[in-house]
Amino acid sequence: MKIDDRIKEMHGELTEWRRDLHAHPELGFEEHRTSDFVAAKLEAFGLEVHRGIAKTGVVGVLRAGHGGNQAIGLRADMDALPITEANDLPYKSVTPGKMHACGHDGHTTMLLGAARYLAETKRFDGTAYFIFQPAEETAGGGRVMVEEGLMDRFPMAAVYGMHNWPGLPVGTIGAMIGPVMASMDTFEITVNGLGTHAAMPHLGRDPIVAGANLVSTLQTIASRAIAPTDAVVVSVTQFHAGDAFNVIPETVVIRGTVRTLDRDVQAGMEPALRRICEGLAHAHGITMDLQYTYGYPVTVNTAAETEFARIVAAQVVGSDQVRADLAPSMGAEDFAFMLEHRPGCYVWVGNGPTDGNRLLHNPRYDFNDDILPIGVAYWGELVERALPARG
Repeated sequence: MKIDDRIKEMHGELTEWRRDLHAHPELGFEEHRTSDFVAAKLEAFGLEVHRGIAKTGVVGVLRAGHGGNQAIGLRADMDALPITEANDLPYKSVTPGKMHACGHDGHTTMLLGAARYLAETKRFDGTAYFIFQPAEETAGGGRVMVEEGLMDRFPMAAVYGMHNWPGLPVGTIGAMIGPVMASMDTFEITVNGLGTHAAMPHLGRDPIVAGANLVSTLQTIASRAIAPTDAVVVSVTQFHAGDAFNVIPETVVIRGTVRTLDRDVQAGMEPALRRICEGLAHAHGITMDLQYTYGYPVTVNTAAETEFARIVAAQVVGSDQVRADLAPSMGAEDFAFMLEHRPGCYVWVGNGPTDGNRLLHNPRYDFNDDILPIGVAYWGELVERALPARG
């Protein structure tokens, strides 16, 4: 593994930063302490700092060399999750109900480390934009940053992101061409029946029976309406109905998510759900109201930038530890909004074993501090190769 001695020297301090961020998690668009922490570090490193993009977002600008006009963007997410931490750690979350259960504390730290390293070495020619994004988990902070002019204010030719990946061995980096993370849309269906006494169902129109039928029928979208080669997951995650044992309620509310790996398939999901709702409503003599919300698009890595990212990763971890064959994840990622506007690549950095259920979004998850230098080295190598210094 090729990691510069300066980065190795920073490891202890990087760990301190990461654990400080872990102990003070903040939810989307509420990352005030985190953005203050980031901005203070960037200013101390000598970067030009821009704040207030997507409320709590921060962008650091570092220029080096002989005035080259090439520029790239590097992105890390900062927000935590509404989870109560189950770990017994000295740096455990001090905020009940909030936790860094996805490793964004580590992502932020690695990008800060890269900013420090590159500000010290300046072995590149051009401009590197360090993008610290809020609200990845649910609120689409990436979309908001783009809508507020990220790409116009900071004109980058390409943009790169990374995520730690539990289950992938430490020292391994995954860089796959094409769809790497799924789209994610949400739906809410209100089933309107006619309430009645539970002993006299024939006098009403039972929304629970219709709702149960709907839950089952929605699964035929994946099995019968979409080509077997096209990945799609329709998951019902909430079913709310009734308050009493002896009452058939008037309404049922059903909520869930739809995930795909293809933009065209995603576009066909709302019509498919609406068709099923209309048919079942007619069959049961009730009505169904569908609210369909388009969330995150598919995260698609462009070919040239992914090939480049593999070369960079091979310089850090060795070519035999760069994986190009990993299956896409049906999880979603709002870095996709940035990739809709610029070419780029989103890599997975191995976080090690998942012992003790240390999975993403699990209350026992913890970012592996051993991989902090790997992330910093990857970012540093990427900037130096994308923006090569001229003699």
